[in-house]
Amino acid sequence: MIRSINILMTISNIKIIDRSIIKNVNGDILKYANKNEKFFKGFGEIYFSEIKRNKIKGWNYHKKNYCLFSVPFGKVIFNFRKGEKTKKVIISKKNYRLILLPPRIWFSFTSLVKLSVVANIIKIPHDDKETLKRPIR
Repeated sequence: MIRSINILMTISNIKIIDRSIIKNVNGDILKYANKNEKFFKGFGEIYFSEIKRNKIKGWNYHKKNYCLFSVPFGKVIFNFRKGEKTKKVIISKKNYRLILLPPRIWFSFTSLVKLSVVANIIKIPHDDKETLKRPIR
């Protein structure tokens, strides 16, 4: 008999991954992800979300999806919540990195500049039944 194991996803499971920027006189190259990297969970869909200064997108919650966030343009503060625990991470080109967010953690994000772009690779294609949303209070 095979028993299923429920892996506990806690706020401490969020990983911050430093990335490299390749300087180029015609425009820099911001390394995102390579399928051979250990943190890469697979490709289901990628999307780009624009967000304006002081606007908030969220709260969102994925039941199964891993998210791999990047901010190639602008400056964004991400807020994560699991139960009573919270975590904030700011990403911009000056501190270019990725956030690997496991499923079952609430998140929102806000632009700290006029306009920002958040890139996200999710493991499986978007499914409204897989995603929960709550209004910002």
